[in-house]
Amino acid sequence: MSQGTLYIISAPSGAGKTSMVKALLQRLPDVVVSVSNTTRAPRPGEQDGVDYHFTDKAEFERLVEAGEFLEYAQVFDNYYGTR
Repeated sequence: MSQGTLYIISAPSGAGKTSMVKALLQRLPDVVVSVSNTTRAPRPGEQDGVDYHFTDKAEFERLVEAGEFLEYAQVFDNYYGTR
């Protein structure tokens, strides 16, 4: 199996991460983006499965207990995680 390169885009909220990733996807069509899970409510224009997998708190906690996340964190009152 061939190995790819993992890039992590991390910055504070509102810094332009989504815009940067969209620009990269236009230039590099073979790039695959991981879609994180979150318990927060969708913002206007966000789509489930595209921007995030929107999950209720009980389901998120069930996924944590089942060991489904590579990483997860609680930020204020919401959970975020990568599967």
